[in-house]
This record gives sequence, structure tokens and C-alpha cells, in this order.
Amino acid sequence: MPTLPFLRWKSDWQQPGVVRADLLAGLTGAVVVLPQGVAFATLAGMPPQYGLYAAMVPCIVAALFGSSRLMVTGPANAISLTTMALIAPLAVVGSPQYVSLVLTLTFLVGAMQLLLGLARVGGLVDKVPHSVVVGFTAGAAVLIINSQIGTALGLPLQRGMSVWDNLQAAVAQIGALQWPPLIAAVATMVLAVVAKPFNRWVPAMLTAVVGGTLVSMAVAALVPAWPVLKTVQALPSALPPLSWPDLSLDTVRALFGATLVMTLLALTEAVAIAKAVARRNQDTLDGNQEFIGQGLANLAGSFFSSYPASGSFNRSGVNAESGARTPLAAASAAVFLVLILLAVSPLASYLPLAVIAGLLFIVAWGLIDRREIVHLWHTGWVERVPLVVTFVATVTLSLEWAILLGIVSALVARRVAR
Repeated sequence: MPTLPFLRWKSDWQQPGVVRADLLAGLTGAVVVLPQGVAFATLAGMPPQYGLYAAMVPCIVAALFGSSRLMVTGPANAISLTTMALIAPLAVVGSPQYVSLVLTLTFLVGAMQLLLGLARVGGLVDKVPHSVVVGFTAGAAVLIINSQIGTALGLPLQRGMSVWDNLQAAVAQIGALQWPPLIAAVATMVLAVVAKPFNRWVPAMLTAVVGGTLVSMAVAALVPAWPVLKTVQALPSALPPLSWPDLSLDTVRALFGATLVMTLLALTEAVAIAKAVARRNQDTLDGNQEFIGQGLANLAGSFFSSYPASGSFNRSGVNAESGARTPLAAASAAVFLVLILLAVSPLASYLPLAVIAGLLFIVAWGLIDRREIVHLWHTGWVERVPLVVTFVATVTLSLEWAILLGIVSALVARRVAR
């Protein structure tokens, strides 16, 4: 690996058609992340623009200094959900203090990732049992759905309630259900499913967002007596403003546990995606260099208003399907995103929150790896126990305890099985 990892791809860029293919894939990636970034920021409890900021500087830095050829770094579903779960107990969601804590968490996570990479302990993430990762992501999907029920039904449900309490509250208030947000959310989900076969030409999520918004506008015009839909706040800027992490002793101490959990989760997700992409393209992967790339991405991102970033399953897949050949595709996606935002950011205020809820329902469904769950279940109780323990703990306890209990249960199950 060269001192500057991106020089590894220099010979590829000299081949005919490679740069063109990367730039076209980058343009596709920028279009895809536009609705996703807003949705994931909502999931993280951050103002919508921060999800887009997380797709800019971290994406470029990870592409330049990581080891993966095609992985795209930026806002991710499980990472976004975990961000709110970890920081919500410390500050009011969406408040300036909350935003400050999240940006500080980004810096601390980046620093820890970088230290782990420099210490060459990249193999540690491989020790996290696959059943724990699958159980966690399935539990995270349930939490994502839980977080959006109130928005999709138009009910004033309190944020942060458990899944059971949230369902009870929703059932108790079902008489106050509002039809406009429900129609918008359902229309968005239906359009995402219908458009999926054409994803190669037009991103299904973009189709769903535009179509869901148009449906909500049509409903408002046809039935003006119905309540007006709540929409996303106008995006203040296409460029991420400079930020500064709060590194006071009290803040660092308060975020210590959150930093450990987020570092483990972000690296596990990023390395899993990078390995899958490398395997698919018969490419090599340096786990330690990927740690360093992810660390530098989050460190840099913390100074450009980014919440914690990691590898993205769906955008990495879109990147590969779009014909990307080198990390130039991911880096150019961030640049194209800025250019697109300069043109369309004023339109964000027309985007209903219920459409984002519908989008997140689709994201949550995609998180549940049903085939892998069935495979692990039939493998035997050694895999079944950590799968169930992690899933149940994710849904009922804090996320840091879920991962810890999952790993411990896997170790105990394997020890007993010997």
C-alpha cells in the first residue's frame, strides 16, 4: 500500500473509459444520497442538512485514504439510529447541545478508529460473530420502524419510548390518525417497491421521494380540509459549515461509552461492506488501512458538521452497479452532491416528513437479512443463541448492552459447545 493510498489507483485511471465510468457512477451516487441523507439525519435526531454533510468530506477522505475500491462512506442507517440512541439521554434531540455532542462523538470515534488502524489491530473486528451483527441489524430495523410510526400516522407520539410503549400509545390514539401522512408514507413505500427493478436507470429511492411528494400535493389539492403535512426545514447551505468538537474533560467522559460502541459498530459495518465488495471484484483489502481511512474520514468530518459516518450497504451496491472502477467514483459523488444541492436545496421545504418515514420503512425492511437469519437459525443453537439475544437486547435495552450481551452470549455458547 503506497504512503498515499489513492496512488494505488493511478494506473487504473490511465486506462480508457475508467475516469468516465467513475464520474457517471459518482453522479448516480450523488442523486441516491440526496433523499437518503435527509432521511438518515432524521433518524439520527439531527437537522436534515447534517445527513448530507456526512456524505461530503467523510466520503472524499475515506475514498482517498481507505483500502476499498468501491465502498462508499457516509451516513448509514444503523449508525444513524445508534447516534440518537446514544446521545438522546444526554441532551434534547435536535438542540444545539445535542448537535455539539454528536459532532464531538464524530471526532472521538475518528480518533479511536485511527489509533486502532495505526496499532494494526484491524483483525479484531473479524472476531465479532456474524450472528451478532445480523441480530443487531434486524433489531435496528425494528427500532427504525418504531421511530417513524408517529410520523407516518400523524400521531403526536413521544420520542424515545420503547417499542411496546410506542405501540400501545399508537393504538390508544388511533382515533386521531391523520390520513395525509399515512397516504404519503404508503405511496412512498409502494413507489420504492415498484421502481426497484428500474433502479439501474433511475434510483428507486429518488423515484419514491419525488412520487410520494407529488402524491401528498395531489391529496392536499383534492381534500383541502385535511390537515397540512409537516415538511422538512429548508436546507440553509449546500456547503458544510465549519464546526469544532467540544473536547472538555466532562464531555469526553460523558461520551466515553458511546465512543466505544460507535467505534465498534462503525468499523464492523465498514469492514464487512469492504470485504463483500472486495470479494465480488476479486480485489485485495487491507483491514488496517481501512481503519485508518475511516478514522481520518470521521476526524475530518467532525470539523465539517458531519455526524459519525461509515460504509453504506446500499450506496456501495449502487456504486458497483453503476459501473464504478476506482474510489474516484465515491469522491466525485460528494462533489456532485454539492453541485446538485446548490440547485435544489430550496426545494427541500416541500418534502413531507411522512415521505421520509415511508423511505425509512423501506430502509428498515432492507436491513433484515431474512435469508441469513434462516441460515443461522438452521446452523444450530451456537449461532441461534447470540442471534436471538442480540436481537431482543437491541429492541429492549440500550444498543451498547445489546452488542456486549450478543458477544458474551456467542462466546459462552461456543465454549459450552466444545
